Amino acid sequence: MALTTRRRALSTLGAALVGPVALPAAGALAGERGCGPRPLWRAHAHNDYEHPRPLLDALDHRFGSVEADIYLVGDRLLVAHDPEDLDPARTLESLYLDPLAARVRANHGSVYRGYHGSLQLLVDIKTEGASTYLELDRHLRRCPHLFTTYSHGRVRRGPVTVVVSGDRAARAPMAAQTVRRAFYDGRLADLGSQAPASFMPLISDNWTLNFTWQGVGAFPDTEREKLRGLVRSAHRRGQKVRFWATPDLPGPARDALWAELLAADADFLNTDDLAGLEAFLNGRQAARHS
Repeated sequence: MALTTRRRALSTLGAALVGPVALPAAGALAGERGCGPRPLWRAHAHNDYEHPRPLLDALDHRFGSVEADIYLVGDRLLVAHDPEDLDPARTLESLYLDPLAARVRANHGSVYRGYHGSLQLLVDIKTEGASTYLELDRHLRRCPHLFTTYSHGRVRRGPVTVVVSGDRAARAPMAAQTVRRAFYDGRLADLGSQAPASFMPLISDNWTLNFTWQGVGAFPDTEREKLRGLVRSAHRRGQKVRFWATPDLPGPARDALWAELLAADADFLNTDDLAGLEAFLNGRQAARHS
């Protein structure tokens, strides 16, 4: 099944399966100043660009993080999962940077009106990392007030925080900069390294390479303690944690694994099923307020 078709099927099936979940009362989701439903800061739209309306679908579902894979083609940053899917019209600017800049202007400095959290834009580099990052940096400099910025040892938060993942060769030119509008996505092997959270605010890794449990049956105690220990270690250093390759078919296994990630205080839940994760988090919030 094609990736886009599969994601549409997941979203449709996820929405159908979670339909009976009680939604929170308006007061539970409304902002302190009546700004509408709260953003779901822990919701990460994996391969967001595969959805019918990249970025916009995720924002409609209140996601706090979106992911775009990029290829450097000439001086253009094209968004696609595989090289054969490259389309000159699907650029990082047209799908993400320009719409985000327009939305922040319309919302008086915020991605979500009335909420001052920073949307994470995870940019996964698919071509050679150093050259692709340097081109990305040139693109980001065109909107200096849109992005969280590192400048001479200090971090100033903006409406959007760009985190660079993918090809590891991006690390060297990033580390050499005294002023950056992007940050680096580390791996579990980087926990305890000398890299500070001001450079590496996120630790991401493949769930299946670190845990055997896939949400079926009891979570082994040793794996639960391992997960919680990893999250605690990252949080002590001011870093956030995300796992990819977690189960993503709607059903009890996915819900059980998501629940364990939340219980461990992991910072992002990874999904292609926007409606399914939104409903799951709504249900958890409703249960806390019941």
